[in-house]
Amino acid sequence: MTRTILVTSALPYANGSIHLGHLVEYIQTDIWARFQKMRGHECYYVCADDTHGTPIMLRAEKEGVTPEQLIERVRAEHMADFRDFLVEFDNYHSTHSEENRALACAIYQTLKARGLIETRTVEQFYDPVKQMFLPDRFIKGECPRCHARDQYGDCCEACGATYSPTELINPVSAVSGAVPERRETEHYFFKLSECEAFLREWTRSGALQQEAVNKLSEWFAQGLADWDITRDAPYFGFEIPDAPGKYFYVWLDAPVGYMASFENLCKRLGLDFGEYWRKGSTTELYHFIGKDILYFHALFWPAMLEYSGYRTPTAVFAHGFLTVNGEKMSKSRGTFITARSYLEHVGNPEYLRYYYAAKLNGTMEDIDLNLEDFVARVNADLIGKYVNIASRCVGFITRHFGGELRRESMPPFDGGQDIGEAYEARNYAKALRDIMAIADRINADIAAAEPWKLARDETKRDELHDICSRALHGFYVLSILLQPVLPATASRVARELFGMERNFVWDDLRELPAKINPYQHLMTRLDPRQIEAMVEANKQSLQTPQAHSEQRHAGHQQHVAQEEAQAAARDWESFIGIEDFSKVDLRIARILSAEHVEGAEKLLKLTLDIGEAKPRTVFAGIKSAYDPATLVGRLTVMVANLTPRKMKFGVSEGMVLAASDARGGPYLLSPDVGAQPGMQVK
Repeated sequence: MTRTILVTSALPYANGSIHLGHLVEYIQTDIWARFQKMRGHECYYVCADDTHGTPIMLRAEKEGVTPEQLIERVRAEHMADFRDFLVEFDNYHSTHSEENRALACAIYQTLKARGLIETRTVEQFYDPVKQMFLPDRFIKGECPRCHARDQYGDCCEACGATYSPTELINPVSAVSGAVPERRETEHYFFKLSECEAFLREWTRSGALQQEAVNKLSEWFAQGLADWDITRDAPYFGFEIPDAPGKYFYVWLDAPVGYMASFENLCKRLGLDFGEYWRKGSTTELYHFIGKDILYFHALFWPAMLEYSGYRTPTAVFAHGFLTVNGEKMSKSRGTFITARSYLEHVGNPEYLRYYYAAKLNGTMEDIDLNLEDFVARVNADLIGKYVNIASRCVGFITRHFGGELRRESMPPFDGGQDIGEAYEARNYAKALRDIMAIADRINADIAAAEPWKLARDETKRDELHDICSRALHGFYVLSILLQPVLPATASRVARELFGMERNFVWDDLRELPAKINPYQHLMTRLDPRQIEAMVEANKQSLQTPQAHSEQRHAGHQQHVAQEEAQAAARDWESFIGIEDFSKVDLRIARILSAEHVEGAEKLLKLTLDIGEAKPRTVFAGIKSAYDPATLVGRLTVMVANLTPRKMKFGVSEGMVLAASDARGGPYLLSPDVGAQPGMQVK
């Protein structure tokens, strides 16, 4: 049965370059959309640049251009990056478009007519130096919930909490560095709180992953806050109808950009916009997003659609963040890598597409780009397994059999269903494991048959024809299965090697190839020096003017962090010298609870069971590496005979052991299976 599908990715902001973290989402979405098209479904993939807001206005001012000139230049750069990474949009538009203006205004007016827009006088931060009200993202301070520092004024990247900018602790203007003033202004609010019954039902309808449902349950428990959809002039965006000097907050018109981009496509192709967006539509609508914008896409967006008369998404698929070598992308380490820099140093975008796909499993888990593993996996899987089949066998068929494949030697392929289901579920990691397992079997058959020996024996021609035909049929199957991930290579295989006049479709799995053309070079091994050069080229000094400014504003926080580190070092050094090591009492400990420490940048408070009548309390400097909730119930190793130390945050009754080096950490040490709390480590 043919499905009708509209797919979107979150809109990249027009204030910077596409980097490797962004590409996780676009590659993930592109693979899924390509798979749907291969299956014969009517599938459209649309996106756009997100162009509005104060950051755009300020950057344009700094560069001496108009905001319109800036966003058009950045859009061209983004489109080039996506094209070169083989991300194939059916339409790539801009939120600064007439389609978006008309749709955003119409949605707003419908919500207002339904009594869901309310005017309120609010107290807002004002920058006395720049003489402007500050948008949420231009105020930074300490999160009022978890006390993480250097957080934005609308939400905390550490704990996911949302709040009003005026709730921030020790706020500063990110524009001028000044302490902002509080001033009153009139704003419009979307009454999200009145949409709660609908949202509770929709979020449990199967439209979200279970991890997302769990997160939303926390937000429902806190109570849904009404949403401020207004920004004051000066602002680059759409002015609110009948409200001079007031503009739509960028997050109101940004998701409407999905609709606007599709409407623009409809005009070009003659499609029926209403068929996809009217309430009750039987078409499928999917949004791929990062988990950091779940609140907007799982609450604000479906509520806006529902109460303005449009259909809601079939599903919202959230993915995790990207780390590089186990850590956040870092300019100082050279791992904050742009898409363009990757292309300049590595070249082949399909290597990254493959590596990301091998890590993605349809959940909200973070994925890691380990650069050493990246080189090893590309060379092992793509060169050593996949391409190796063709490079070893095509020559025998073209030299000895005129390129004719022996069809009677080719067993029918019946493994497409499981792999197709894995693609559909966005479990690309499983799909690629199964695909590479097929490649392993083919290579094992080649190694066992040794066609290079058979070719030297005229009496073994049938055996040679048989093994090479079977292997190349396998290569044909692998190329079809890999096409969503490796579209350029698969296209070359279809057209250059198998002589087809089109790219593969999924139903080609049931067909048997008849001929193969002389082998054409497909891929080159990845040299670790390419990665080293890329990392080196992306290194930047931490001591930029902005970093110096941040250091001035973070003096107190640095002092606290230093105190934590020094206290931990004193605990160790005051008790243990190398000659005293035999005195150390190491015990297996079970973590009964773990929690954030108010005012501490690096510490978590752990309650540990080491087999004693009373649990121990330990303050551990592992906050940067662990979510407290993931530690409960875990076993670790504790130094049990340290003298209790009174710290600023309480009394610490020991120390847990962890490992780290320049590449990552800290990592808690964990005992093997069978260990129990209280056991002594020998």
